[in-house]
Amino acid sequence: MILPGSIVTVTNPNDIYYRFQGLVQRVTDGKVAVLFEDGNWDKLITFRLSELEVFDPKANKK
Repeated sequence: MILPGSIVTVTNPNDIYYRFQGLVQRVTDGKVAVLFEDGNWDKLITFRLSELEVFDPKANKK
């Protein structure tokens, strides 16, 4: 379940933000606003729910 405050990964390979991870700011009408922060820039982008998955940091550890 994607809720505000969740860390998500973009799963749409046709999107320029593919595999980027960001912080969910809000969820409205099947759309999700995700905040990307990197160094000296911040960007708020809206995605469809189907283009995102919740990031699980435990899944990446071996």
